Amino acid sequence: MEQGYVIEVKDVTKKFKVYYDKGSQLKERLLFRSRNRYEERWVLNGISFKVKQGEAIGLVGHNGCGKSTTLKLLTKIIYPDSGTIEMKGRVSSLLELGAGFHPDMSGRENIYTNASIFGLTKKEIDERMEDIIAFSELEEFLDNPVRTYSSGMYMRLAFSVAINVDADILLIDEILAVGDANFQAKCFDKLMEIKKQGTTIVIVSHALNQIEQICDRSIWIQDGKILAEGSPRDVHPQYLEFMGALRQEVADKEKGRQEAKEKVQESEKERKRWGNRFAEITEVTLKNESGEPQSVFSTGESFWIELKYTVHQTVEDAVFGFGIFRNDGVQCYGTNTRIDQTPEFDLTESGSARYHLEHINFLPGKYLIDVTIELGDGIPVDYYREVATLEVYSVVRDAGVARIPHQWEFLGNTWEGKEDSGNDRDNAAN
Repeated sequence: MEQGYVIEVKDVTKKFKVYYDKGSQLKERLLFRSRNRYEERWVLNGISFKVKQGEAIGLVGHNGCGKSTTLKLLTKIIYPDSGTIEMKGRVSSLLELGAGFHPDMSGRENIYTNASIFGLTKKEIDERMEDIIAFSELEEFLDNPVRTYSSGMYMRLAFSVAINVDADILLIDEILAVGDANFQAKCFDKLMEIKKQGTTIVIVSHALNQIEQICDRSIWIQDGKILAEGSPRDVHPQYLEFMGALRQEVADKEKGRQEAKEKVQESEKERKRWGNRFAEITEVTLKNESGEPQSVFSTGESFWIELKYTVHQTVEDAVFGFGIFRNDGVQCYGTNTRIDQTPEFDLTESGSARYHLEHINFLPGKYLIDVTIELGDGIPVDYYREVATLEVYSVVRDAGVARIPHQWEFLGNTWEGKEDSGNDRDNAAN
């Protein structure tokens, strides 16, 4: 390593195996060895950089680019597949605050445990204990089990230990937003202080303004490679421009997917509709006897089917009709103005039409409604399938599609039946 440098990363690569379906138990792995399929994902593809003693650098890049993996390699939590990493001096890392904390141990006991992970002896910890406690501002809670701490208190204690190790190299991963605003400012001031004392700092953060205040240099990692490095004020605008273009690309893709989805939906809608469109059905609504929109009715109730239409060209000898189908496709009823022998008429201007259905005696279920405008002898102008949904419920347990008015007679017995007894029972229940 060259004189004056404390970190040297040279041609480092790192890949991980990502398993699709791997057994978690030994028995599963033995029985289903063929399931241990995986793909190799390259996280770092030959990155190289050096850091001078006392220099502060920031690693920037979008999620998954390899920033945190780089820090873990520097702390020797993991090792590279190829390349070399050299470091000089004591290293303190703030990657996962509180790693090694035991929930049933007190805050004081955990200080000793956590600080020893950073390589401090008991004597060194004793010398720093008062500074750690004072920085954490947790004096009155220090002898309580840390499981009783809030998440903010937990992070305060962990940060206080890591920041008071007096390390030669400090590695920080996305933990600058610790505690409340006052404590965050205190942490930031502490970082500036240890930087002035000559500590080398490597920070991973998406808070670019913090990196600009602390760091002398930024390294932009993209797809496992260093895309740019230099002054934060030179590198960050390039990175932000790239991220803006990336967001626009994602937005364009999402817009394209949405447009494609709408086209499919429109195409699906069009498959349920055909005709020459001299006139076009624009709205279909089911309404109750009070004229209010409603789609759920009890067996025997009355309702209206109301449709609005727009005329684009005169429809001579116009015919309006509707059909009601059970949701499995069985046609339950249908009619039109020709069948009902209404006077002939032409459609010359836009308007609306209503069909009144009295005592709809369908049994419980979901029904789909078709509406149509035709001309002459059945030429479709606008046939619209499944334009509305009708739900019917009842407290009487008939079987079939519809309730038919009926009565019972027993020969040799005197028993008076009631016409449409099913309706009477239904009305009594209601």
